[in-house]
Amino acid sequence: MSDRPAKDALYDALASVAKALGSGRRAELVDVLAQGERSVEDLAGEIDQSIANTSQHLQQLLRSGLVRTRRDGTRIFYSLASERVTDLWLAVRDIAAAHVGELDRLASAYLGDRSDLQTVSREELRRRVRAGDVVVLDVRPGPEYHAGHIAGARSLPLSDLKRRLRELPKDVDIVAYCRGPYCVYADDAVRLLRRSGRRAARLEDGFPDWARAGLPVTAE
Repeated sequence: MSDRPAKDALYDALASVAKALGSGRRAELVDVLAQGERSVEDLAGEIDQSIANTSQHLQQLLRSGLVRTRRDGTRIFYSLASERVTDLWLAVRDIAAAHVGELDRLASAYLGDRSDLQTVSREELRRRVRAGDVVVLDVRPGPEYHAGHIAGARSLPLSDLKRRLRELPKDVDIVAYCRGPYCVYADDAVRLLRRSGRRAARLEDGFPDWARAGLPVTAE
């Protein structure tokens, strides 16, 4: 006969992974870390939390085995434990999009009206990059670009875009991308580019989706 306490312990351990993602802040941390390794200080800034609170969330992710750490002097850097964690996060995000009824409303409240934003699929962007008839902009923060980006993409963080608009041609289509379908950077970049008279669209999702689809990526 099976040992009920042992079975309970087994399933509790399996559920610990889901429990680790049972916080919006921890889910956001995983979303950021899906872009590449970041320091505790950088992560705290990204999720608008104190370093102490961010460290607590990271420790729970660490205990669950979803992240790993690296020390460089006095700084601690975190990264996802494996590509399977990225797969898990993308699956959770996509299942929520399909089954959480209020997600569209919540996304609209955060991202605004997207009805006027043109999107480009991964396959279409791949084809156009091969043809050389598009400029691809990575509008994520610099460290994320250097950790990995779409091959041929140019780093132009949203925070720098307005003052560097003159560097971009007006006679070529521009596609901006960031972390994923709920990342506001690409939306804001496309709106700014269009107001400046440029033809612009956003990638339908983001860099992790592109990379996990086996499409060309590079790092610096």
